[in-house]
Amino acid sequence: MLSSKGSGLKPSSVVIRQLVGKLFGRVSNDTATATTIFSPQPNTTFSPQNLLPAASIAAVESITGHRIRNVAYFEQALLHRSYLQVLENKEAISNERLEFLGDSILNMLIGEFLFHRYHDIQEGELTKLRSRLVNRKALMLCARSIQLERYMLLNTSANQSISQGNDSLLADGFEALLAALYLDSGSQLGPVKDFLARTLLTPEMFEKILFIEENYKSILLEHLQASGMGIPRYVVVSQEGPDHERVFTVQVITSISEEPLGSGTGRSKKQAEQAAAAEAVERMNIQVPANGKDGIG
Repeated sequence: MLSSKGSGLKPSSVVIRQLVGKLFGRVSNDTATATTIFSPQPNTTFSPQNLLPAASIAAVESITGHRIRNVAYFEQALLHRSYLQVLENKEAISNERLEFLGDSILNMLIGEFLFHRYHDIQEGELTKLRSRLVNRKALMLCARSIQLERYMLLNTSANQSISQGNDSLLADGFEALLAALYLDSGSQLGPVKDFLARTLLTPEMFEKILFIEENYKSILLEHLQASGMGIPRYVVVSQEGPDHERVFTVQVITSISEEPLGSGTGRSKKQAEQAAAAEAVERMNIQVPANGKDGIG
């Protein structure tokens, strides 16, 4: 592993040369081309490990709309690091590297989509809009919409974490899946764009993501007060899990009735309260203000 001596803040000239050599080998500037620079190196070859059953492979093909050529890309994309503990093959690699690539691809493609779609929005607003579309909550919604959790390779603890609302595992898996699709398509972006067009960038999902941070507690409060139903009160009914992975369940009731209007869970009391308020808003058919946000036309 490359490292620098001294303070550790700046790499030495020796380390810099090692990094350059590792990146570009002995290719000179005269012979360097896109093919030589961007082509996969021999030590990054993906080899199938028979981790996914045939049914899962078929399901992933159906979800992505892509005929898989090298299943190893998708095995690694769906392999969470927690599953390494139960594998006999100690050479297996988790999906973290593919997540890194998928994150970059996603940011570029969403940037391209917004650039072409919204001609009258300036850079700052485009950046904010992109951040709403590629954050963990948005990717979790997409991952759950395709039931990605059914095909990911996780240990028991990680599976329980997903069922308790840990969205980071699914968001990371979604990004890794994008990278696998890109690599298996010969580094072509077309299949990735097609997949995003059917998942992240549908009108229904786009609208859901744009409203994901809506303050449902405020909406519920205003409706109850206007209807003479009192002020909502949030009650923690259960707390589960260790301190670093605590999951709260909250019910919302009114000051004039002990009947629960809604309940929700979250990794913090604030998240659980918002989830409870959101359920109440949905059950009571309360109108959610548009706030001037546009969907996909």
